[in-house]
Amino acid sequence: MLVTLFFFVVGSVLATINFTWWTSLPSLPPISFVQSFGAIGGIAVSLAIFAAIAALTVVVEKRRNGVLEKEPASPREGFSRYLRGPWPLVFGAVALALLNFATLAIAGRPWGVTSAFALWGAKGAQLIGIDPTAWAYWQQPGNAKALAESVFADITSVMDFGIIAGAMLASALAGRFAPSFDIPLRSVLAAVAGGLLLGYGARIAYGCNIGAYFSGIASGSLHGYLWAVAAFAGNIVGVRLRPWFFLERSFVRKIDG
Repeated sequence: MLVTLFFFVVGSVLATINFTWWTSLPSLPPISFVQSFGAIGGIAVSLAIFAAIAALTVVVEKRRNGVLEKEPASPREGFSRYLRGPWPLVFGAVALALLNFATLAIAGRPWGVTSAFALWGAKGAQLIGIDPTAWAYWQQPGNAKALAESVFADITSVMDFGIIAGAMLASALAGRFAPSFDIPLRSVLAAVAGGLLLGYGARIAYGCNIGAYFSGIASGSLHGYLWAVAAFAGNIVGVRLRPWFFLERSFVRKIDG
């Protein structure tokens, strides 16, 4: 994971070098369901799309497997389940919605993650003698201000630090915190390639599955759905390539904590 994160940062800052080239390409105008149909109409359109996706998923799953896969039963009950997981899917969905609302109220914008990685990469570049202020991306007022200040003054960076700390705490509580440095070379190569693609792609797409997809759809923008279509196509390719990079196992290791 650390290898992936490092090259995610590298890919993000590399994307800022020629970011203006990407933004100069022909593009569609922004399309907002909220602006086109009003708040109620925009929500209705999104709910209709969600229903269509859910119905299609049910049809495809039943045709392939005969029945729908059930949510795995948790070996824990009560407070222990919420402390150590796994959470019920509905509970997780509600928590994400509430946290995104809290982010909007506190930060003044929908939840985003990856802009901080570009900032970290730019500050790292400065440490080794590279001047990112010569790149147009870092000459934009907001980005220039973030680069000049401490990372702890950047809301997205602080949130990312919290996410990393929270993920480590959650894995420790679940009994799954087990750092390992015995990583096959192919897996390392996958982490490097995947990290670079994630970082570069997230920057030119104005976000990852959080900022571009989750928050894009939540804000009523068509681009969130377009991102989902492209991500789905990429996942098909990734699943095909996965056996080459990773040792696939036919069993799931049980962890009882």
